[in-house]
Amino acid sequence: MTGHPEGDPSIQTFCGELPRRLVFTGFMGAGKSTVGSQVAAALGWPFIDLDEEIVLAQGASIASLFDSIGEPAFRELESAALASALQRDNLVLALGGGALESQSNRALLSEDPATILVYLEAPLEVLFSRCERQSLSQAGAAHRPVLDDRAAATERFLRRRPFYQTAAWRIDTSGRSASEVTSAILERWERLTADRA
Repeated sequence: MTGHPEGDPSIQTFCGELPRRLVFTGFMGAGKSTVGSQVAAALGWPFIDLDEEIVLAQGASIASLFDSIGEPAFRELESAALASALQRDNLVLALGGGALESQSNRALLSEDPATILVYLEAPLEVLFSRCERQSLSQAGAAHRPVLDDRAAATERFLRRRPFYQTAAWRIDTSGRSASEVTSAILERWERLTADRA
């Protein structure tokens, strides 16, 4: 992926064809799956949640996989799933919050000129609040063990944030609904499409 053209930092320049994949990253509570699925629906593209793909393939939850095989082995599964997804065209993909901690995952994304990495960003307290509201309002919502230890969650967020910030598009989600964030992303996509026309 290349840098932003001078004059409009929201438009990413590419050599060759229009990008064929949008990949969402960010910490828990960022809205990756919610916004990603809305963007996919608007574009008429399929949507994949990478964590859900791994769960389906392995027949176990992410937490169970971490416990049973450990994080290094899980990251290998994740990299294989990511590499497979990046072979597909016209796709919207949501990454797990820790996916960019893997150097191999970062390389897969940074070396793919047909993929736009989109960081959904918000302050940590906003992300915590969203997760808590979700767990209270949605029956069957997955428990997020990381919320039980705020200090550890904060450390994890600060460790990951520099990787998130390498994304080509950074979208501030604070004070915005998922629909508003989706609209902002689609506006950028339309500008990019018009620029390439």
